[in-house]
Amino acid sequence: MWKRVFIGWLGLLMMASSSALAAEQGQTGGVGYQEPPAVQNAEGTGAPEQYAPQEVQSGQQKIVINLANCSLSLYEGNTKVNLYPIAVGKVSTPTPVGYYSIRSKDVNPTWIDPQDPEFMIPAGEANPLGYRWMEFNGNYGIHGTNRPDSIGHYVSNGCIRMHEEDVEALFEKVEIDTPVEITYNRVVVEKAPDDTVVYYIYPDNYGWQAVDVDMVNGWLKGYGVQNFESDEAILAKIDASDGEPTYIGKAYGIVLNGKKIAAKAVLKDNIIYLPARAIADELHVDLGWNNEGSTLVTDYGKVPGFLKKGDYYLEAVNSGKLFKLMGALQSNNYYVLNTIKEPVAPAVPAVDQRPTHPPQVSQPQPAQPQTQQPANTSQQPQQSVPQQPQQPAQQVQGSAAQHQQNQPQAVKPEQQSQQQAQQP
Repeated sequence: MWKRVFIGWLGLLMMASSSALAAEQGQTGGVGYQEPPAVQNAEGTGAPEQYAPQEVQSGQQKIVINLANCSLSLYEGNTKVNLYPIAVGKVSTPTPVGYYSIRSKDVNPTWIDPQDPEFMIPAGEANPLGYRWMEFNGNYGIHGTNRPDSIGHYVSNGCIRMHEEDVEALFEKVEIDTPVEITYNRVVVEKAPDDTVVYYIYPDNYGWQAVDVDMVNGWLKGYGVQNFESDEAILAKIDASDGEPTYIGKAYGIVLNGKKIAAKAVLKDNIIYLPARAIADELHVDLGWNNEGSTLVTDYGKVPGFLKKGDYYLEAVNSGKLFKLMGALQSNNYYVLNTIKEPVAPAVPAVDQRPTHPPQVSQPQPAQPQTQQPANTSQQPQQSVPQQPQQPAQQVQGSAAQHQQNQPQAVKPEQQSQQQAQQP
């Protein structure tokens, strides 16, 4: 009754404001809502048809909506710059998945009742569209809401609801023709701000996507951490499907002797694990496994090993013992390994036999003190000769000659007889 009373002035307001066909009125029937054509997928569900994705240039903006976790992300190139919570279509009126683009933008949109086109609600607190509207597929659009408590739930007739402050911020950032990608992914794997790989599994509210362990392993493999989450843990997480985060570890690319290899190094619980088999294959080294001692063995040595879902790992600190490698984590998120080179003995230079300096003339050395003996030691008793001051060799020799001249001389017997005959 009240809508008929105000129809006149509402019509005037409609002429002065921008109009937009909307797809919802709170929890009741939606304005201009049209069910898109549905296709049967392999599991027999009626998920809407997906269209071909648009090519996104480097640095170009893109909106990505995941209906399974009620989120809207704004990307610049491959970088997520904003993440917003949203409300999406009810199970009976699901939001269509596919690839679209922003076709129009309106400030202060007017809501029109499709059952009664004469009834309209201008922008204001009573308007279920809020104060911003961005159409991406006919009657489907991204808009604000006068029911912020509905955010995070499956409540609309197919449109995307956002908190008013969020939709106004997004409105200012995006332009006409910005690509819009709407998906339904129950498994979400991403990197936390500190680069730790984290994954979520959400409930299947639309009944469009069955999830199994192989599927989750496939998602984790893309980040190089599939071997660090057991199949039992994944199965338990699928059963829960509560959307809670599970943090696995940080994955790093590996550069081995200057060459990038496909396998990843993984940091978990403050330990860096290296893929032993991939490294051994690259180095052409035979790798053995001792199951009883859980050790890895090469010709260089053996270290503790870890068997994770069929692959072997070693702690990075043991790479020198097992592979003769030295490694370090670089700032570019690569773990760099290089073979340790054996030290080379320095070459011994040839000995040059030629003299490098002129020959030195030996100087006379002081003579050592000596005890002088009589000339004829066989006939004269030994006499002690007083020590003389040390002199140069030549001088010592001259003094000795002079000393010998002063010594009494031995007389032969025949000379002694002649001397006695001559005496009177």
